[in-house]
Amino acid sequence: MNPQAFYRDPYPVYAEARRTRGLTFLPELDAWLVSRHEDVREVLRKPEQFSSARALRPDYLPGRAALSELVKGFGGVQAVLTADGDAHRRLRRPLTRGLSPARVVAALPFVTARAEALIGSFLGDGQVEWMAAYAKPLPADVIGHLIGLDPTDTPRAIHGAQRAEDLLFTELTEAEQVAAAKDIVALQHLLDGYARARRKDPRDDLITEMVRDLAPGSEELTLDQRKEIVSNLQNFLLAGHLTATALLGTVVLNLLRDRRQWELLCEQPQLIPAAIEEAARFEAPIQGFRRTITTGVSLSGTELHEDDVVFVSFASAGRDADAHERPDEFDISRPALRHVSFGHGPHGCPGSQLAKEQMRITLEILIRELPGLRLARTDVTMAPTLIHRSPEALHLAW
Repeated sequence: MNPQAFYRDPYPVYAEARRTRGLTFLPELDAWLVSRHEDVREVLRKPEQFSSARALRPDYLPGRAALSELVKGFGGVQAVLTADGDAHRRLRRPLTRGLSPARVVAALPFVTARAEALIGSFLGDGQVEWMAAYAKPLPADVIGHLIGLDPTDTPRAIHGAQRAEDLLFTELTEAEQVAAAKDIVALQHLLDGYARARRKDPRDDLITEMVRDLAPGSEELTLDQRKEIVSNLQNFLLAGHLTATALLGTVVLNLLRDRRQWELLCEQPQLIPAAIEEAARFEAPIQGFRRTITTGVSLSGTELHEDDVVFVSFASAGRDADAHERPDEFDISRPALRHVSFGHGPHGCPGSQLAKEQMRITLEILIRELPGLRLARTDVTMAPTLIHRSPEALHLAW
């Protein structure tokens, strides 16, 4: 199968893998697919046997010209996503504090104001391309706010983070690779400037938490400390933005694809939390991550050996009939369920509550202001990536 075709619609492959005894090896991923809910939980519970060291293997390696640009930046060191054990706990700690329930609650007035302003900007138009007008800019503004960026810096910071995804997961010409690398380096220098500024002038934001935790003390930051802080801020910018953007796209798409679901939500707004969980289960915002075997282990009857690679599919687990009734139906009225779409165990997504709050606020505004919302086009194409499951474009009308 063409990898791009698989990325756009992986669910038939997932379904076949769940029906097949043992694990299925996928050439498209060069990895064993972990497709069943209980197997996914098993892997995520045991990081000592299933290492995150190569969690995010690139689809495309940058060429020499792009690499010569990247060395001018501050990346190239371990980030929380690819760390294990004590290193993972140390790198995750500032994220946990920066995204604490209290911090998320404190950010809600900002989230609400931005959401209302964005929706208000196209409310009188009768139509909108949802992804560009709302699903991308809202999470960008929210992440920038929580990290502690000046609002004027947020667009180029998000642009730089997205260019990192482009460079590693999109086939680019040499010139396009070089352009992406320059944007990434510009982002890294921007974040480095913020980190050094926060060392001198701490504030109540995630950059300050990162500096305090990863570089204790008051002396000037070393080059190694700066690289680690920048790498982890860059990782958070991308992960936090993509997850929320994906969910804001798929929750609206699936609510409107079956008109009964949207009408039910308008009639019963108390179902908003259930709609959010169902959206996450039905279309996991991040399809999954790789794990590398550290010692021989048997999983679902398949013998795995040291250095074997598995792809742990959160999305396939969400469609497992052994865990969910009618798994291929999007149904916001289903009873509360347990899914793994935000991960599980030590690497569970620290920003899941923030993403859910953005969806809650969005849905509350939409059912109040645009109850007649509908899909203007039903030919929706999903982005060809497993890093985030979202429509490339979503045309709405009312």
